[in-house]
Amino acid sequence: MYSQTKIAVPIFKKDKKSIIEEAQYCIQKGADLIEFRIDGMDNPKPQIVREIIEEINFPTIATNRVKTEGGLFKGTEEQRVNILLETVDVAEFVDIELQTNDNLIKQITETNVKTIISYHDFKKTPPLNELLNIVFKEKNLGNIAKVALMPNDLEDTLTVLAILSHCEDTIAISMGDIGSYTRVISTKFNAPITFAVSSDVTAPGQIDIETMKQLLNLDIMDIDDLNSSY
Repeated sequence: MYSQTKIAVPIFKKDKKSIIEEAQYCIQKGADLIEFRIDGMDNPKPQIVREIIEEINFPTIATNRVKTEGGLFKGTEEQRVNILLETVDVAEFVDIELQTNDNLIKQITETNVKTIISYHDFKKTPPLNELLNIVFKEKNLGNIAKVALMPNDLEDTLTVLAILSHCEDTIAISMGDIGSYTRVISTKFNAPITFAVSSDVTAPGQIDIETMKQLLNLDIMDIDDLNSSY
């Protein structure tokens, strides 16, 4: 039984030519989605960003990550969101951080584009109740909730799995080597998207595309099969 979880591959390049070449490589390797990390570009311009997505011509997540959540965008918040607004009719999804000003989020969510409302913590994994509250807020704003968290121990990774078990239409990732397995096992909780890499590592513990596809399509830890054997 093949996984329904889509594999997104982030592309973090500085110029148009490199971005399109990397996207083509990822598509050949079996990516289901391209995450275009706009903040990786040198001085991105809205029209150029739009042209890149059009030339890639493949389901794309437009992400322009803010510095406080691991991004590199150097302009104002208004400039950052204006670039994302230029992508809403050519991208499959737009990723916008929960911490973004409510009025700026609303400008994105009022369009017809599907949205991923995201939250990242590169230092820790907050308690489950706090994370559930974050996911609740995200789902009230957009189509898919996303949390990516740094574990300090194995128990923190189980907190991430608990989020997946409680919440539909949610991406929950435990980062780092200790949390890398959550990127694979999330398919058993019907996570809509997981993330792999080609040559660009944008978060600790990421897995390459080909390995991820093989792991997702193995019937390991199939809960339905396990239950039917008793």
